[in-house]
Amino acid sequence: MYELKDYLNSVNHQKKTLMEEEGDEFWEKRYPAFIVNKCLSGLADAVLFANEMNCLHWLDNKLQYDFYLHGLPKKKRFAKWMKASKLKDLDLIKEHFNYSNEKAKTALEILSKEQVEDIRQIRSRGGS
Repeated sequence: MYELKDYLNSVNHQKKTLMEEEGDEFWEKRYPAFIVNKCLSGLADAVLFANEMNCLHWLDNKLQYDFYLHGLPKKKRFAKWMKASKLKDLDLIKEHFNYSNEKAKTALEILSKEQVEDIRQIRSRGGS
């Protein structure tokens, strides 16, 4: 059974199909199409390919794999895994200004560290 890195290496820079090597007819069920799309969507030269596969998510896994294998140019591609960053002061700003998540993120970009600390002291409830 292949790992995610094997699929990504295959479609990015090895450019050889993994499916014929293994001889396993169940590989298609185990192919992580959503995760491969998510990984490739973080790369500038592969984002349009990933978008196309997201629009055609109903295609068989083999067709999605072949689209990447034969469509992407051969290149070593590396990107950090995209995570939603946890902002420690987001809840504080949301509560203080009664903002939504997006407005609070924008406010955190604008506010200085001293201003955030002042808000923290104002909102401090005390106690042990």
